[in-house]
Amino acid sequence: MDSFEINKIIAAILLTALIIIGIGKFTDFLFYVKKPEQTAYKIDGLETATSEKKIEDTDKLEKVDIAQLLAMGDMAHGQKVFKKCSACHMIASDGKNMIGPNLWGVIGRQAGSVNDYKYSKAMVAYGKDWSFEEMNSYLIKPQAYIKGTKMAFAGLRKEKDRASVILYMNSKSNNPKPLP
Repeated sequence: MDSFEINKIIAAILLTALIIIGIGKFTDFLFYVKKPEQTAYKIDGLETATSEKKIEDTDKLEKVDIAQLLAMGDMAHGQKVFKKCSACHMIASDGKNMIGPNLWGVIGRQAGSVNDYKYSKAMVAYGKDWSFEEMNSYLIKPQAYIKGTKMAFAGLRKEKDRASVILYMNSKSNNPKPLP
C-alpha cells in the first residue's frame, strides 16, 4: 500500500463524517420542532426556581410557629434522621470536622464560626446565630436558603424530620437551649 492509497482512505473517512454531520444539521433545520414552554407531566419533588415562588416560600418560613413545629419532633426519630447528616457531619463534644463542620453545640452558635473548618464565603458572610427558626429554614433546602453554601444536601422536606433533627442537635451541647 503506498501513501496515495492511505490518503484516499483517510479522505473517504473524513468525507463520510462530514456528510453525516451535514445531513444531521440539515435535518435539524428542515424539521425544526418548537419545544413546549410547559412540560407535559409533572414530577413530584422537582421544582423550578422562580422569584415569585421564592418570595412565597420565604413568607411561609416566617409564619412557621417554631414551638408548634418542635412539638411535632421526637428525639429518637431525630437521631435516626440525623444518620443522613452523619455522612458529612460529626456531632460529638470532642469530635473532628469531616466534610462538614462538627455540629456539637450548633444551636445558639454563630454560622461559620468553627475555627478549624474552612467555610464557604457565603456561610461566613451569613454570620447569624443558629436559632431554632434559622435552623428550620436552613434545613428545608440549604442551598436555596444561603446562596453559595457548599453544603450539597437536598434538605429535609418533612416538618417532623426537621423538628426531630433540631431537637436532637439541641440536645448535643454542653448547655442545650431552652425550647420556646
